[in-house]
Amino acid sequence: MASTHLQRPRFSPVQYQTADSVEPPLEAATDSKAWLPLIWCPADFPPEVFELAVSQLIHHPEYNSTLILRSETVAETIEDFPLAIPEFKGLRPLRNIHRRLLPRRPGRDTGLEQHCTLYDDAVSPENERTICTLALTPIVEAGGSLPYYHPTVSHLAFRYISADIPLLRIEAVPLPGTPTDPNSRLYRTCLALLETLHRYGWGAMTNYKKRVIHDAIIPREAYQDMYLIMRERHKHLITTWQESTDPLKHVFEASQERRILGRDIGIATFLMLLWKDMYGGDTQAADQKVHEDLHEPWKNWPRPPSGFLDLGCGNGLLVHILVSEGYEGHGIDLRARTSWSYYPESTQKHLHIEAVDPTAFLSPSESHHQQYFPPGVFIIGNHADELTPWVPVLSTLCSASGYLSIPCCAWTFDARYERSRNSDYDVPDMEKFVQSLNLGGDGGNTSSYSMYRIWLASLSYHCGWKVECENLRIPSTRNWAIIGRKTITQDSVGLADVRERVKSTVENVRERGLFKTRTPEGKAGEH
Repeated sequence: MASTHLQRPRFSPVQYQTADSVEPPLEAATDSKAWLPLIWCPADFPPEVFELAVSQLIHHPEYNSTLILRSETVAETIEDFPLAIPEFKGLRPLRNIHRRLLPRRPGRDTGLEQHCTLYDDAVSPENERTICTLALTPIVEAGGSLPYYHPTVSHLAFRYISADIPLLRIEAVPLPGTPTDPNSRLYRTCLALLETLHRYGWGAMTNYKKRVIHDAIIPREAYQDMYLIMRERHKHLITTWQESTDPLKHVFEASQERRILGRDIGIATFLMLLWKDMYGGDTQAADQKVHEDLHEPWKNWPRPPSGFLDLGCGNGLLVHILVSEGYEGHGIDLRARTSWSYYPESTQKHLHIEAVDPTAFLSPSESHHQQYFPPGVFIIGNHADELTPWVPVLSTLCSASGYLSIPCCAWTFDARYERSRNSDYDVPDMEKFVQSLNLGGDGGNTSSYSMYRIWLASLSYHCGWKVECENLRIPSTRNWAIIGRKTITQDSVGLADVRERVKSTVENVRERGLFKTRTPEGKAGEH
């Protein structure tokens, strides 16, 4: 197998010309449909890799279209194939996957079902079958039409052509009147698909591992479905947003072309599903409870026993969404934002001006804001700036039920984080620990931000938390979250000893005297 450090060959697409062909177009066995080759490129990988490459096209169409949310497999068969799939001279169908394409914007685009059929050479021996063709067939009722995100074809095929120089080629049966010139939408779509297939094939051959791993904690399907609901329920915020920053950044995608999710709606969605899993018990029974609105099952989902605390809540949008959906909790920040006054009273009473001094938690009588940190609270640190490293510490000191921290600016307790610093906290088998965090790739990412994340994760372990990590599906380059939802004992160190260890860490910070609590801007408690 090739080494993973090899550079992928240059993608060199060529418009199909009959005179240049080393292989004739696909030929239908039972009908008169004419297949038209459109574009080809050198394969740069052996034929046995082709099946791995096209399987990515089948199961992840969203990678090639920002208008597609995902695909779901309806059925899969290796015999009794549907009559709708094409039959070819010289090819033999081996497997058919009936999939459903789900649109990213259901209110605008419709879904589509499709047959994805894999073929091999009909003359290949039974024990040497190698997939060489994938044909896609949209399932459209008589008189129906294709959604915008699907090219105007009745069939589309991806081929691996074995030759002195192996080729990848895309062929189609265009619908009547469909342009096929290099400037046409169909040709440009095929160009993008061919580039993706070329990249997938090279990646499969070199045993490529994704550097970013999503959905390690919450399944993608559950998250995406819930997000679509939340987006519809809160889309009115786009017209009433009063903060000076661009509201699109907070509520919706910055553009329809970018395949990203609204930040705070995405975080709220993730938290709701995380809490359902954390505090679950019999969540199925909870879902089945009778509620005044049967379309809101999350109203009966489990939730933090003492509510949530958004530490550094900023514009308050995350608090507003969660409170609007029936979750108890508070948001605190150094100053009120303009947007706070435009929320309903039911949200405003959960937003507070507070400046947290973490070192005061060693002496409860000195910390008036500990009312927001009751035992069992779930702490949210969403780009909490200098309070970021304090999230797992405060979670331990107040006996929180869990926390989620999305780090942004690289702060330690009383100074900026330096890439050259060594970890202050002992973690058994650090290499294995880092690999378990789903950083992606082989754990060799050594950017300043990745090193800071590792430092925060080791701090969380030091504070007695089982560390979990997730790359959230939100529109931000700072989307890496550290999650603590279970406390753990470490070797012979019990939870009581861990708590004393954390107190000692805070005492060291207080003795250094470098951490300064910022002064709140406004009268504390006025909101």
